[in-house]
Amino acid sequence: MSGSTGDLFDQAPRQSWPEPIVHGATVLRRWACAREPILLEELRRITDAAPFRHMFTPGGHRMSVAMSSCGAVGWVTDQRGYRYARLDPASGRPWPEMPNSFAILAREAAALAGFDGFAPDSCLINRYEPGTRLSLHQDRNERDFAAPVVSVSLGLPAVFLFGGLERNIRPRRIRLASGDVVVWGGPARKHYHGIEPVAEGDAPATGQCRINLTFRKAL
Repeated sequence: MSGSTGDLFDQAPRQSWPEPIVHGATVLRRWACAREPILLEELRRITDAAPFRHMFTPGGHRMSVAMSSCGAVGWVTDQRGYRYARLDPASGRPWPEMPNSFAILAREAAALAGFDGFAPDSCLINRYEPGTRLSLHQDRNERDFAAPVVSVSLGLPAVFLFGGLERNIRPRRIRLASGDVVVWGGPARKHYHGIEPVAEGDAPATGQCRINLTFRKAL
């Protein structure tokens, strides 16, 4: 595996704090801030091997969010449906290996939110340009719903929408800054969630975009 964790992973930043959303869902405010440099360094290696691309939904709609993945499997969508695949359809090769720094962050964040033993095997990487949004949806292509989802925000801020078990439940609006980590599992694992259109801006770490790393136990 690539990358060195060093002292960045000895403890969470002093100014981080947990902020409950609902039972089973928590925002770890600023928890990944000190880790941003190594995460972005690893991200560049991943996207050099598996570049961002705009996938198409089964109905033929081009997704506005640009995506990549790393780990044992990556998330894909096309006319055949939504699923995890061991090979990157753009290259026909396995997805890049998940770096140690990614796996350690996801495991430690999950434990802080009350989900010990999380062992992610996939990281979906989303790039949001200004105006890009992600409509309310459930993460339900995974085989094991006992494992949580860990979502890391980098770059431009965004408003995270966290709803209920039905799409028509009005979602909470949660502003996320760079370094914030959201963890949801247990009774909140299948809650609908999404992202409002990202506003214009220029972030020190990522420029004019937001990067989201979403860790799952897919297999």
